Amino acid sequence: MAFTSVKTLLDGYAKQDLNIEFWEYIMLEDMKDQQISRTESMKHVQELMSVMKQAVQNYDANQRSASGLSGGDGAKFAAAQEAGHTLTSGFIADAIRIALTMAECNACMKRIVAAPTAGSCGVLPAVLLAYESNFGAEPEAFIEALYVAAAYGQIIAYEASISGAQGGCQAEIGAASAMAAVALTYLHGGSLEEGANACAFALKNMLGLVCDPVAGLVEVPCVKRNVAGAVNAIAAAEMALAGIQSKIPVDEVIAAMDEIGKLMDSSLRETGKGGLAATLTAKKIEKALTH
Repeated sequence: MAFTSVKTLLDGYAKQDLNIEFWEYIMLEDMKDQQISRTESMKHVQELMSVMKQAVQNYDANQRSASGLSGGDGAKFAAAQEAGHTLTSGFIADAIRIALTMAECNACMKRIVAAPTAGSCGVLPAVLLAYESNFGAEPEAFIEALYVAAAYGQIIAYEASISGAQGGCQAEIGAASAMAAVALTYLHGGSLEEGANACAFALKNMLGLVCDPVAGLVEVPCVKRNVAGAVNAIAAAEMALAGIQSKIPVDEVIAAMDEIGKLMDSSLRETGKGGLAATLTAKKIEKALTH
């Protein structure tokens, strides 16, 4: 895809005369950009959805990451959920559980979908799979939602960044949360304008989020931030679907994220030198892992 802004994406769709749906417009642009057939494009996106589902289904509660920092928390939440001890239930509780399990799968070197990065891999699947469990939809709807999410992810990458090393965690969890918010809004029948507002809300809530991995590993605080990204996406979609509008246009929000990322000190951009990574406990963990 070669979309340069949300405005050009939406304007381009409004001007096309093919009488096709929004997701299909995105797919055709992707086909053109990658020089692939419709079948190839659809097959790739279907595989992404399949891998997301397989990662959750194959989650091993007993597996731990090489560092020992990650693993088992998804199972703990599932147990609390089953026992009725969680504050939330249904859709939100399922999203929290799936975000934890997916992010732990990444830490344990299992196969995941970088959406848009490995460190933020739990956000989009959590929202999509929890929605499927609680609201249901035709399988095709989730494929369509992935195309829509991908277009927004590509725009964020173009206008700003999806790299923690370049823009902080706002560029990873923030982008993932924005993509999930747009996908959720689409799945629940929202308009294109509501999707853009959902993206804006999700990103605004994540502005300034630093990337401060303890011991340089994509585990602490990354796994739990996937949960925050998923819940934030749900809240953003809820507001947009209620007709609430972002006072700042989504492209300006993305531009602000880019500027904030450039202003961040290097210690807060994936170097493992600042933020939580600089705390006393983090230093003890790092020392234990390197000796």
